[in-house]
Amino acid sequence: MVIASDYRIPDPTRVWPLLERRKSALADIGAHHVLVYTSTHDYGRVLVMIGVHSREPIVELLRSRVFFDWFDAVGVDDIPAVFAGEIVDRFVAVPPSTPGAPGVVVAAIASVDDVSTLTAQVGSAMDRFTAAGVRKTSVFQAFDDDHEVLILQEFEDEEGARRWIEHPDAAAQWMSRAGVGPYPPVFVGQFFDMMRIETE
Repeated sequence: MVIASDYRIPDPTRVWPLLERRKSALADIGAHHVLVYTSTHDYGRVLVMIGVHSREPIVELLRSRVFFDWFDAVGVDDIPAVFAGEIVDRFVAVPPSTPGAPGVVVAAIASVDDVSTLTAQVGSAMDRFTAAGVRKTSVFQAFDDDHEVLILQEFEDEEGARRWIEHPDAAAQWMSRAGVGPYPPVFVGQFFDMMRIETE
């Protein structure tokens, strides 16, 4: 289960200290990991991924003021995009010989016709994805909309990510739908930090 939020703030360095100060509150909502990515080209834009143990706290959280209070604290001006869902599939090209921090991530929230069709297309296109530099593709489906997905992809570097965005594979139908309607534009960023949250 994941809660992802994509937003712009005047000073992205404020995000991590705030998260650390709210570690106990994150534990209270069942969070186990928090990952923060910062945009490589759009200063102030961040992507925060919160992994949680169960679905119920997410629903309660999104109905509460907790998230909006947090956004206010870091200086968010506009209501950010918030995605809540669960992973439905993960495609890994070749596990790295030396595990380490991810290179560059490309994230897109979009509406697709059918999630199972999408995952089947991605699975059959894995050789092409790998040739294009995609190291990993994770597909998340929203709780409140069967057609809404968050696709998180990992690349070695920003150059590879940029090439992919400019010329995505035909199986990556979601790329053309990101940035349409309520959805934010495609996010390109680098790993900033990760917090592991221990629960009793």
